[in-house]
Amino acid sequence: MSKSYHFITNWRIIANREDVYHTLEEVEGLKRWWRSVYLDLKVIEKGQKGGIGKVVELYTKGFLPYTLRWKFKVTETNFPHGFALEAFGDFVGQGVWTFQQEGAYCNITYDWKIEAEKPLLKYLSFLIKPIFSANHEWAMAKGLVSLQLELQRRKAISEAERKSIPAPPAPTFPHNILKNSVL
Repeated sequence: MSKSYHFITNWRIIANREDVYHTLEEVEGLKRWWRSVYLDLKVIEKGQKGGIGKVVELYTKGFLPYTLRWKFKVTETNFPHGFALEAFGDFVGQGVWTFQQEGAYCNITYDWKIEAEKPLLKYLSFLIKPIFSANHEWAMAKGLVSLQLELQRRKAISEAERKSIPAPPAPTFPHNILKNSVL
């Protein structure tokens, strides 16, 4: 097995694709609403109008006790149909988000082709690739739940309604220790 990974994630949610596009495009919010995965991020370059050229530095994790430091650059935008990005850092490759409206539903596809560069992933891929793949699947499952909650929050008409929406899933060990400790 090589250090290459190809993941295709499909989500289907009740939402319009414009709202989904805007929610994912506003990367500054990821560490708030997809906090199980996005531990920290910083926009390095804002890019052009529409987002092409935007560069974001990320610190992420899944359920396994390792983290990834990487960046992405937005390479294509096609509002409201989707956008593409180039990843570099602990892994390199390309990701393409596509959004298709089907009545009240938005069908979301994320096509992610990467190669591991972080030594742990790069050199152990041949041995434990299924575990690394499961880690990605877990992260994307948390993303689906988190996106649905965020869209509900954005559509809430009152503060009471907003407060009734559960918090998104938190990061797993060891990053949840600080969140759960008594201050």
